[in-house]
Amino acid sequence: MPTSSAEVPDFMTPKDSNGPLRICLLSYRSNPHCGGQGVYIRNLSRALHGLGHEVEVVSGPPDPCLDGEITVHRLPSLDLYNPEALFRTPTLKELTDPINILEWLGVSTAGFPEPYTFGLRARRFLKDRFHRYDIVHDNQSLSYGLLDIQRNLPTLATIHHPITVDRRLDIAAAGTPWKKLKQVRWYSFVKMQKKVARRLPKIITVSEFSKNDIAKEFGIPLDRFKVVPNGIDIDLFRPIPGVEREKNRLIVTNSADMPLKGLDYLLKAVKRVSETHEVHLTVVGEPKKGSRILTLIRDLEIGPLVTFTGRIDNEDFVRWYARSTVAVVPSLYEGFGLPAGEAMACAVPVISSTGGALPEVVGEAGVIVPAGDSEALARAVKDLFDHPEKARALGQAGFQRVRRCFTWEKAALATVEAYRETIRAYRPV
Repeated sequence: MPTSSAEVPDFMTPKDSNGPLRICLLSYRSNPHCGGQGVYIRNLSRALHGLGHEVEVVSGPPDPCLDGEITVHRLPSLDLYNPEALFRTPTLKELTDPINILEWLGVSTAGFPEPYTFGLRARRFLKDRFHRYDIVHDNQSLSYGLLDIQRNLPTLATIHHPITVDRRLDIAAAGTPWKKLKQVRWYSFVKMQKKVARRLPKIITVSEFSKNDIAKEFGIPLDRFKVVPNGIDIDLFRPIPGVEREKNRLIVTNSADMPLKGLDYLLKAVKRVSETHEVHLTVVGEPKKGSRILTLIRDLEIGPLVTFTGRIDNEDFVRWYARSTVAVVPSLYEGFGLPAGEAMACAVPVISSTGGALPEVVGEAGVIVPAGDSEALARAVKDLFDHPEKARALGQAGFQRVRRCFTWEKAALATVEAYRETIRAYRPV
């Protein structure tokens, strides 16, 4: 007997049309000031809202600092990685919550429990709110709690790149057996993420390179993926008239302490360039005290040539781009490569490694060198220093490429297609 329209669940009827969706974005740790995941949540939520959809974000720490039109539900947690109270001891009252106990024990044993515990908190938060949403979109927590959520609502996830790559590089760079063991323990959450990802009906990822690597590393069929390239915030990242580029100033925006980001190779290239050219390097960020990066700078005797900005606001960030001759992205691996796109949007010529998806982003609008090759990097820097007209032409080519291919509106439209596909295929458990 046919089911009457009154008996059809809400998500099964009007949302197959082109009407607005009620979207719940899950974001376990989305720092709005650094890291691709925080940038992703901030800009995607804004673009989805701009298309007329209702967007709510369920967030762990820190505050994602979203637009005022976006509702944010900040889930309480111990926040043991807060730099203002790093690895603090929880109160007895806090430990009356079993999830807090799991979080504390995980951190106390050198693990990273936040993806797991965030998923438990998100499941608890959504338990009586499933009727408020048409789709749940997880931003790479890939927690076991997500499996319970998808029994009640259409659910998909974004995986920016396979975290297994970070794990291999960090273990290789750890040095002593004890440090390697600590890295193995830190990345123990990867086993959970692999299991959960295999059971999701659709995965959004940000490049063809990432799609193929995630499929291989996580054991997921290729037909479950939808590639949606990230956008670049072209209202923020833009050329600034009247700010002069400084001669032979390089800029790099990658984290100073992650082997994955390849800063070591850029510093060695700066040393080589300094033998024949005046050169200055701006590193957006600040290394940890006693880090291997500071040791390398001292050993290379290039301290006077390197400036660390520390934490800066967005406008200062863009002004640093405006002052720079060339932006360098030396990463050994990137699932997309926001720093390359942001520099291109500012009309700064880009030298990029072949790491991961970077060639997909840069295309023919930049100079591509082999990842981990400081000699090739030095040659590319010297060439652009010696040929300013070539550098200017590359800067303009990059500017046009970003506006043509990588806007957040394009990303949001493609993401909504993935939502509708997931909703149409969904069968409640």
